[in-house]
Amino acid sequence: MQKILIVDDDTSFGMMVSGFLKKKGLETVLAGSLANAKDYLEKDVFDLVLTDHRLPDGTGLEVLDKSKSVASNVPVVLITAYSDIRVAVDAIKRGAFEYITKPVNAEELLHVVTKALKNNHKNPSMISEYIVSQGEEARRMEEHIRLVAPTEVAVLIQGESGTGKEYVARRIHQQSNHASGPFVAVDCGALTSEIASSELFGHVKGSFTGAVDNKIGHFESVGKGTIFLDEVGNLSYEVQVKLLRAIQERRARRLGSNTEFSIDARIISATNDDLRSSALEGAFREDLYHRLNEFQILVPPLRSRQGDLMKYANYFLEKAAGEFGKEIKGFSNPVLKIFEKYEWPGNLRELRNVVRRSVLLTRGALVEMESIPPELSETSGKINAELNFSDARDATEKQLIEEALLKTRHNKSETAKLLGMDRKTLYNKMQKLKIDY
Repeated sequence: MQKILIVDDDTSFGMMVSGFLKKKGLETVLAGSLANAKDYLEKDVFDLVLTDHRLPDGTGLEVLDKSKSVASNVPVVLITAYSDIRVAVDAIKRGAFEYITKPVNAEELLHVVTKALKNNHKNPSMISEYIVSQGEEARRMEEHIRLVAPTEVAVLIQGESGTGKEYVARRIHQQSNHASGPFVAVDCGALTSEIASSELFGHVKGSFTGAVDNKIGHFESVGKGTIFLDEVGNLSYEVQVKLLRAIQERRARRLGSNTEFSIDARIISATNDDLRSSALEGAFREDLYHRLNEFQILVPPLRSRQGDLMKYANYFLEKAAGEFGKEIKGFSNPVLKIFEKYEWPGNLRELRNVVRRSVLLTRGALVEMESIPPELSETSGKINAELNFSDARDATEKQLIEEALLKTRHNKSETAKLLGMDRKTLYNKMQKLKIDY
């Protein structure tokens, strides 16, 4: 029987989830705090960890980190309020399998839990196909991919979390001379200092406490394929030194071994941080930064790719409808308007999660307002109110300037003096507000 650790300080909610999962044939253990969760993780073996984000003595991210340190292959699902969407996105970046937003829907919970247990550590948030985007930024990115893919240049992919950096890396791999080899993605954000060297370069039996067998690292196993170092900025300084030496010499050795192996892989890395600033500040080795950043590709956030929004939304809708066995034609007009106004801080990953959850809750042929998270419309309403306030302020300022110009018979110096500003400021405002000179 598969065992699930549920971490939540709300006893009634925890018991409800526990009872629901037990009825589905699963064994559950309930922990009410971060400390209790850590104890359970150290003493027992679980097939899945289901944790609330807000705990009395810590956060769900700390539960995630602890789980990854003791059993990196065990999937962790984070439960969070939709207002904490950035936290959820960060959790995915750090290795969480999936996140669920409150209020928790029973069907959604069961589906995510079932998929997590079935797929083990595989990430369901990945887009299964690469979608070619439109727009100036996206076209530039596609051109850069086409140019750099056939070369051996080290590529650094820069972009916010959830923008699809791994898919850019896969596209480079598919168009490269390494396409016949494997593509190995390494989540550097989930690697602790203790296990990073072993994961990247491997180890020999007995090289450290817990090394009960020989292990081949990612750089050796990938052979002549492509290794993708995601969130490379999270590597510890010690591991950065080893990585730099390996890239420079194109050779490395397993921990505890005297025998070197050659590195023939194409190296692509990615980060959502400003790695250049980190290098200048000393938080990341500058020489390693330059080694990884022989060519940089910027992946634009979803909010700047409005022309692609519905292309992705419809793609996710089709996939989710097939997954849940539903026939859904599309989105209602009110939902489309909300989607267009919302800024999508979690980018494609958030869009996918919202669409998937909405499809699960939809009973008719269209995704209606009641199926999308209410926070989307609330946030869009706030943005719209801010825009309306800005528009009203500009209109008032335009009226005052025009009245002053009439009083001074369009004498700009006198108008500026009357309005209490200098002449240059007046000209700038007139240009901005499109006031005839």
